[in-house]
Amino acid sequence: MMLLLRWPGSRGVVLLLVLSLTACPTAGQGLFDNLLSQLMTTATSAQNFLGDAYDQRQGRGTEPPTVVAAAAAAPAVTSNGIGGGAPQQSEATTQQTVQSFAENPTTQGTRAPPTHLPFWNPFVWLRPKEPAIPYNPDTDLSTPEIAVRHGYTAESHTLKTADGYLLTVHRLPCGRAGCTAQGGKGTGQPVFLQHGLLSSSADWLLSGPDRALAFILADAGYDVWLGNARGNTYSRKHVSLSSDETAFWDFSWHEMAMYDIPAEIDYLYTIRELERNDTRRNLLYIGHSMGTTMAFALLASRPEYNEKLEAVFALAPIAFMGHVKSPIRLLAPFSHDIEMILKFFGGNEFMPQNKIIRYLAKYGCELTEAEKYICENTVFVLCGFDKEQYNATLMPVIFGHTPAGTSTKTVVHYAQEIHNEGTFQLFDYGEHENQRRYGRVTPPVYDLDNISTPIALFYANNDWLAGPLDVANLFNRLHRTSIGMFKIPNDNFNHVDFLWGNDAPEVVYKQLLMLMQRYR
Repeated sequence: MMLLLRWPGSRGVVLLLVLSLTACPTAGQGLFDNLLSQLMTTATSAQNFLGDAYDQRQGRGTEPPTVVAAAAAAPAVTSNGIGGGAPQQSEATTQQTVQSFAENPTTQGTRAPPTHLPFWNPFVWLRPKEPAIPYNPDTDLSTPEIAVRHGYTAESHTLKTADGYLLTVHRLPCGRAGCTAQGGKGTGQPVFLQHGLLSSSADWLLSGPDRALAFILADAGYDVWLGNARGNTYSRKHVSLSSDETAFWDFSWHEMAMYDIPAEIDYLYTIRELERNDTRRNLLYIGHSMGTTMAFALLASRPEYNEKLEAVFALAPIAFMGHVKSPIRLLAPFSHDIEMILKFFGGNEFMPQNKIIRYLAKYGCELTEAEKYICENTVFVLCGFDKEQYNATLMPVIFGHTPAGTSTKTVVHYAQEIHNEGTFQLFDYGEHENQRRYGRVTPPVYDLDNISTPIALFYANNDWLAGPLDVANLFNRLHRTSIGMFKIPNDNFNHVDFLWGNDAPEVVYKQLLMLMQRYR
C-alpha cells in the first residue's frame, strides 16, 4: 500500500511512505486492527515531517526527519508469524496501543502535532471514540412495560371523557414486594400523578426503581395512578374525530382541566369501589408543571372536586407567569395573532422539531455548544437544563419518551398568560370570539377563592417556568388552604429536575412523602 502526501507550499517536497503488507488476510480482527494502528502511526509520522518542514521554512532551524526514519516509525504488519517473524498482536493489545497513541502521541516516539500547521490528518477518524452509553431497554418500552421490567404489577385502563376523548390511565396497585405482601391489590391510599407539558405517564418512571417517584410511592404502599392528558402518546383517540383532523387538536390545558382530570378521578374511585367496596374520597393529587395548572383550573372552575381530593402537592407549580425565563416568552408578543401562530406551528399538534424550536433553542437556551443537542429537544428548550443535575445515562431514555405531544393551542395558552403580565385566565380568542364564548371581550380569570383543598407548593430558584416570584404570588392567593411553600435547597435546581434530577429523591421526594403522611 502506498501513501503519497504533498504539503502545499513545500516547493515540491514529497513524502513517500511505503507500507508493506506481506501477510495474507486471515479471519478475525487482528490484521485489521494492526492495519488501523499502523495507519495512525504513519499519518502522525507524516504530520511530524510536514511540521518540521514548516518550522524550517519559517526559519526555526528544525531538522526534517528522513524518509527512512519516518518509515521506520511504522511497525510491520504481521499475521501468524509471517512477514518478519514477529508474533501477531492480539486484538486487545492493538486496541490498547491505539488508545495510548490517541491519548499521548509522544509515547510513539513522535511529538505532538503543531497547532499552527495547516495540515489535516486523513486518519483522525480512526481514533477510538468515547464509550457509548449502554443501551437501556426502558428507552423503547411503554409505561406499563417499564414497570413490569422492574418487577412491579402494572395496569392500563381506557376511559372516555365527557367530550369524547379516549384517555389511557396507568396504574401501579402495589410495590415490588407484591400485592399479597402489601395486603392485597390496591389496598393503599390512592395517589394520582399528572404529568406536565409535552410529557406522559412514563416521566414518573424513567429514573428507575428507588429514584422515580411512581416507584417510590408504590413501594411505600400507595395505590399509584398515572394520568395521560389528551393528545399525548397514550391518549390520541376520540370517539368520532381522527387525530389528523384540526378539530381533534382544538384544546388547551383548560379542556384537560375541565374534562380529563374529572374523568380520571371519577374512574379511579369507581374502580376502587368495585374492587374493594372502598367509597372513601381520600385521593392525593401530585402534579408537575402543567399538571399543577390543570389542578388549579379544575378546583377553581368546578369547586365540587375540592371534596374529592384530600390534598394537592404541586411540583414546579404554574398559574401566574409574570417572571418567566423560558424561551416560551419569545412567543408571547405573537400569542394573540392566532392565524400567524397556527401558520408557523401548525394548527394541530405542536410539532417539536421545526424551525421555531430551533429558533428558540438558538436564542433562548442558555446552554453551551456541547449541550446543543439537549436543548434542541423541545422539553429542554421550554423548561431548561441543569448541568449539575444532568444524568448522561438517562438522556437516551428521556429522549425515547419526550416530547410526548400536545396541541399548539396548549403552548399558545401559556404564551398568552405571559403576554398578559402573567394573569391566570382562560384562553383569549380575540374580542369578537371572546364575546361569543364568554359574554365579554376579555377572557375571565380563574377564581382561586373557590379552592378549598390543602395545597403544598414545591419550587426552585432556577426554575425557568415556575419562578419564586410567581409561586409566591400563587401562595398569597391560596393563603386560606396553602400547606406551605417549600423551596428546594439547591440554587441550580431547574424545572425538569423535579422529575429526573440526580438529587430529586433526596431534596424533593423525601420531604414530599413526609407531608403526604399528614393526609394518609
